[in-house]
Amino acid sequence: MLRFWPILFLVIPIIEVYLLIEVGSRIGALWTILLVVTTAIIGVNLLRQQGISTLMRANQAMSQGQVPAMEMMEGIFLAVGGALLITPGFFTDVIGFTCLLPFTRRAIIQYLLLNSTITTSYTAHQENKGSTDSHTIEGEYRRED
Repeated sequence: MLRFWPILFLVIPIIEVYLLIEVGSRIGALWTILLVVTTAIIGVNLLRQQGISTLMRANQAMSQGQVPAMEMMEGIFLAVGGALLITPGFFTDVIGFTCLLPFTRRAIIQYLLLNSTITTSYTAHQENKGSTDSHTIEGEYRRED
């Protein structure tokens, strides 16, 4: 996965420049700049709204004694989406809005959680909990002072 980062840092700016030139040639430079600024403003407002909503759900989960795992993952997506929306360009705006919109963000997170090795190993551990483990020693503990 890490070997793709240099490629992304090269390919994404090329895509952005290409799209900016194409859009600018069709609607004009001023309208292109206005469109880029508008998506940034909309993105910041959406980030604020979704961030507050996610924070409220995380607080509610913690007050009920639950770990706000989904909300923490959503927070990471919100930060990435916000950074991408502030970055000038249309390609990063599409990815940023995908990270900020609740239905797409949650769908991506659920897909990642279902296909991650951490979830797989956790699920396997939970399934093996009921079986007798040869390394488990049962006993009682009493402290005597």
